[in-house]
Amino acid sequence: MTTPPVLGRVDVTDAAAALLARLRRRHGALMFHQSGGCCDGSSPMCYPDGDFRVSETADVHLGDLVIADPAAGGDPPSSFTVPVWMSRAQFEYWKHTHLTIDVVPGRGAGFSVEAPEGVRFLIRSRLLTDDEWETLDGGAAGGARG
Repeated sequence: MTTPPVLGRVDVTDAAAALLARLRRRHGALMFHQSGGCCDGSSPMCYPDGDFRVSETADVHLGDLVIADPAAGGDPPSSFTVPVWMSRAQFEYWKHTHLTIDVVPGRGAGFSVEAPEGVRFLIRSRLLTDDEWETLDGGAAGGARG
């Protein structure tokens, strides 16, 4: 019997996952924060885990990306998690959306660890269906920790 995928608020493309695996080998554990600021502040910023301070009162934990790293060896390949956070104020605008972290050519600004690679992370979003919203929200803070 196949287990259905767990519905979450955030996902990652294969290209972004491959980049995260390379970045983790270079920088160690990673995290994302989405602030909702203007310009590149509206891009997801990737930091070494702990370099950007988050709090349960100012931020919402959207979930953890599970990234396989084939280069680390093992069968199945070893994996690691990357927590994804969003400022609570921004979450109020985006709570009805599913977010996918992707990577595209071009250099963004800021302190995100992918900047020297000549690429930048970005968010692709879609509205949650009514069923997804009901499952995630459950009448609470949107199924996100925070």
